[in-house]
Parts: sequence; C-alpha cells; structure tokens
Amino acid sequence: MCGDCVEKEYPNRGNTCLENGSFLLNYIGCAMCNKRDFMLIANKSMKEEDGEEIVTYDHVCKNCHHIVARHEYTFSVMDEYQEYTMLCLLCGKAEDSISVLPDDPRQMAPLF
Repeated sequence: MCGDCVEKEYPNRGNTCLENGSFLLNYIGCAMCNKRDFMLIANKSMKEEDGEEIVTYDHVCKNCHHIVARHEYTFSVMDEYQEYTMLCLLCGKAEDSISVLPDDPRQMAPLF
C-alpha cells in the first residue's frame, strides 16, 4: 500500500466503519501518475468465517491502476451487540458496537 498517496496513514475515524466506498478527503493523489481523480474498487471479496463477515477490497487509481490501499471491514454479532470494524490506510481505523435490542442497556440511566 502507498503512504505517499494519502495525507495521513490510518486516520482515526471513531465509529465510522465503511463497508464500501473511499475516504477521498484523505487522498492526496496517486504517487505513481501524479493525478488526483476518483478511485476504483478492485478485488472485492466477501467471506464468512466463524460467524464473522469479512469484506476486503483494494482502492486503485483510476488512471494507472496503482494500488493505493487495502480495505478491510468486518461485521459480527457478539452476545446482544452488532460489532463493526474497519482498517484501511486510506479510510482509517474505526470500531462500532450497536445493541440489537430496542433500548441499548449501556445507554440506560441507573434508577438510583
């Protein structure tokens, strides 16, 4: 992957986990052809392993097909929570956890 094509490597994205797409605000431009254009998504694969869904793909320069970054997104259900993670040189790193219940027990106020 190419650290010269991005403004910041693996920026912290908080809880924003992208299953597809590109974080273009972090894209400086292709270090190989020196153009800043849209990127293509290539070599996309989805597999399920031990109840975890894993999506991977490459961010590729539209003009010269230089591989800018490898994107990995995971989704799983643990106990009563949906767990999401993202790791990508371009899009950054992020984690999120959402309750599958109507009211998230972590957000409930104690009675006393």
